[in-house]
Amino acid sequence: MAVAGATIRFTFKGKSGKEWRLAIFDKRVSRIVRTCQDLPGQHLFQYRDKDGELRAVSSDEVNDYLRRAAGGPVSAKDFRTWAGTVLCGLALSLAPPPPNERQLRKQLASAVRAVSQRLGNTPAVCRSSYIHPAIFSAHTGGLLTRYARRMSHATEYDAKLTPAERAVLKILTETVEQKPAVPAARELTAEAA
Repeated sequence: MAVAGATIRFTFKGKSGKEWRLAIFDKRVSRIVRTCQDLPGQHLFQYRDKDGELRAVSSDEVNDYLRRAAGGPVSAKDFRTWAGTVLCGLALSLAPPPPNERQLRKQLASAVRAVSQRLGNTPAVCRSSYIHPAIFSAHTGGLLTRYARRMSHATEYDAKLTPAERAVLKILTETVEQKPAVPAARELTAEAA
């Protein structure tokens, strides 16, 4: 990991030995990471407890913090699911409306494969664990086509949500409220994979 100004570059081996190279641009996070790097020891993320002892940050501690901060049942997996859902929504928003069921299956399977490559999981794991099923229904029902422009890959930056995230949130909100009649979307992706 390297920190230069407000940019943090991570290089690491993830699941299944996959090499990852990621960059984050955030002044506040960069400052915090630099502070963590200055602590002695071998763990990237650690802190001094109230007695001054160095402690590594565990996944349980991260999830406990997220639950307290959110005021409800939230874990790091929810962020991965959010990322997978947004990535799938972006991929499907670029696809034209499918002319038939065969093309729909291909589009759904292609989007799931793209997300799985990005997250470093198999398509089956991504489909079942990291992509909200409503995004499949939104594409099947034509809702993603309506939101394609909002999901553009513009460089616009909002400190809260990107354009794609705002569109996916709107889609999920509408889908949950309306409970669309497209229950077979998840099965279509399973068959196509």
